Amino acid sequence: MSAAGAAIVLAGLVTAAGPAAAATDAKCAPKIQVLGSIGDESYHRDMPQSQGVYDFGADGLAVGVSGYKPVYWTGTTVHRVPLADPNASGQVIAVNAHGLMVGVVHDSVGHSLFTYQVGAAAITRLPDGYGHDVEADVNDAGYVVSRSDSGPGAVWKDGQKVRELPVPADAGPGTRITMVTGINNHGDILGMATQDYEVPETGAHLEGTHPVLWPGDGGAARLLDPTMNDSYVQDLDESGRIVGYDWSGPWYEYRTWVWEPPVGGPGTSPGGLSSHPYATFEAISPTTNLTVGTAKFHPDEMTLPDQALLRAGSGPVKALPRLAAGGASTADAVSDADRVGGAAVNAKGKLKPVIWTCATEQAYNPGS
Repeated sequence: MSAAGAAIVLAGLVTAAGPAAAATDAKCAPKIQVLGSIGDESYHRDMPQSQGVYDFGADGLAVGVSGYKPVYWTGTTVHRVPLADPNASGQVIAVNAHGLMVGVVHDSVGHSLFTYQVGAAAITRLPDGYGHDVEADVNDAGYVVSRSDSGPGAVWKDGQKVRELPVPADAGPGTRITMVTGINNHGDILGMATQDYEVPETGAHLEGTHPVLWPGDGGAARLLDPTMNDSYVQDLDESGRIVGYDWSGPWYEYRTWVWEPPVGGPGTSPGGLSSHPYATFEAISPTTNLTVGTAKFHPDEMTLPDQALLRAGSGPVKALPRLAAGGASTADAVSDADRVGGAAVNAKGKLKPVIWTCATEQAYNPGS
């Protein structure tokens, strides 16, 4: 997921296999950059990834997971986040422009949200920080957002919880916050609310999901128009544009979705790749309207492996080249510098953390 931001207002608060890349210009060298990795490099579709880039910081810093451990990269060199328990697993989910990382560790203590700054001797666990759903973000002012153990969304600063994110007042009975996924430089916070309620009088069952926006100006939390089924909102940019996907059924229909600013009406689906029936949007760049995600098939109808995708502005959704012919790939991070981070399977069947540099120059239409 992409981290961005400045101050939050707290109110009350290798050359790719595939089509040839575009010609290189003086400023850009389109390629798939394979990063250093540690440990397990296995690939299992629709399971937590053993390797992958999840966000970009400044000066070539990237963060993510390698061998199921939380890591960061400087250039292509991988570095472990120091953990007291050598058997612990986890991932770094996001990083801000000052190198402050937020991640999740799974160890004997349980599932804990943590922050980490390069050079520190240890991670800082966040009190009441709930990381099991692996969704969190941090902005440049150092505000961390995620779910909390007590149920609602929460905001942390300097290791302390400073605010809870309530269920919107217009939500129906039985609604709870199930994800908090992003924060931008204005302090706008994005999440997801799920309703699951049986009406006592009639026995009717009310269920569904809505995107939730907690405005950075301190305004009341509000529900946004949902997608057709389950609204998995994943990221938002500095203008308030929101990206995510509609999901129906286990491992089944994924449909890209965008809510354009000013957010207030229904979102739309830009579609996916012509080669795959389903697709997700996972991240959007802070200011350049570059969106990335993954094209998919139903697991029982796997004509092609998953493939990383990209959409520039309001243009068509295009494919990013695979690391090896027939190898799956995913995209989970994108920067204003046209870098896309994710993971890709190489010719030996190993999953590698990768960065597509000058990604828009590499993107192509699978039908061409």
